[in-house]
This record gives sequence, C-alpha cells and structure tokens, in this order.
Amino acid sequence: MRSIESKKDIERRRKRNQIIVGLIMIFIMLGSTFAIIIDSLSNEGSKGNNKIEYNGYEFIENNGFWITKIGNYNFAFSYNPEQTPEIEGEFQTLDKYYGVPLYFSTESESAMNEIYRNLNGIVERTQAACIEEKECPEDWPIKDCSNNFIIIKESNESKIIQQDKCVFIYGESENLTQIADGFLFKIMEIKS
Repeated sequence: MRSIESKKDIERRRKRNQIIVGLIMIFIMLGSTFAIIIDSLSNEGSKGNNKIEYNGYEFIENNGFWITKIGNYNFAFSYNPEQTPEIEGEFQTLDKYYGVPLYFSTESESAMNEIYRNLNGIVERTQAACIEEKECPEDWPIKDCSNNFIIIKESNESKIIQQDKCVFIYGESENLTQIADGFLFKIMEIKS
C-alpha cells in the first residue's frame, strides 16, 4: 500500500527527478560535443586513420568513432555503414526530426546515447518518456506514436519497425548500438 504524500512532496520529487535527468542529458551532450570538437581540431587526429567512402559519404575513423559530415553537421558513429546490418522497411527521413521533440524509452543506454549524440543538434530536445502507464516513473510523460518516439528493446530477433512516428528498435543487447547506427544511416539516407 502506498503512503499518502502531499502535493508539495510529489511536486518536489518530480522536480528533483527532472533535474537529475536533465543534468545527465547535459553531461552526455557536452561530453559528446567536446570530444567531437577536440577530434576535429586535432591535426594529428585524422592522419593515419582508416577512411572509407560509402554511397558518396566519406567516413574517417577517429578515436573509435566513424565521423562524416552531412551539410553543416558532423556526425559520429560507433560503426561505419559497412559494419551495420541491412534494414528493411520505410522510415521517416532525418528532416522529419528537425526542430521537434524526440522522446525515447530504452533498455540500452549505449544505443540511446548513439542516437542522442547524432540527433541532439537536429531535434528541439530529447526526453525520456513511456509508451504506456504500466511501470512508468511518475515524472515521465506518457506519449504515443503521434510523437517522434524511439523505443529500444532487447530481443532475440534484430529488427526495426516504424509505426506512425514511433520507431521500435529490437536486438540482442550487444548488437543494439550497431542496429541503432544502421537506423541512423537509413534515416540520413546514407544507406537505402
């Protein structure tokens, strides 16, 4: 049985949780941005590194990331397009993410960080959310597929499904970051 809490206590806990999630997001964002800036400024960073060209895009391996430039944006991936699985299906393209919130629910922090690092400068903001009320933290919003929502789940089967504006990414825990990169290559139209 739940103890009775005052509205003030509930609001205080909700604000505290929002601040904690916000600080974690800011830390991830600043760390990723700082690493990319340092790498791009380093003259020695790109010398002697692996390079591949894929579908007209040049990828340079630098400090464990595969970096490419699309328009005015630099993107950093853990895998290059040749290392990611082929993804079947139609997905909304990157332009559908510009300037709108992106919600996520994940069972893999590394896969979520991969998507966050690459879409953070594109989307208005990112926020953890739930697709259903069951087992949802009190301070997370409940969202549906009318919102850009990425749900990452561990599964024995690797697949990605687009349902309205929801993207469901499934795979074994050790492959989810690789699958997430494949999803990013697909929406960026690097891979068809």
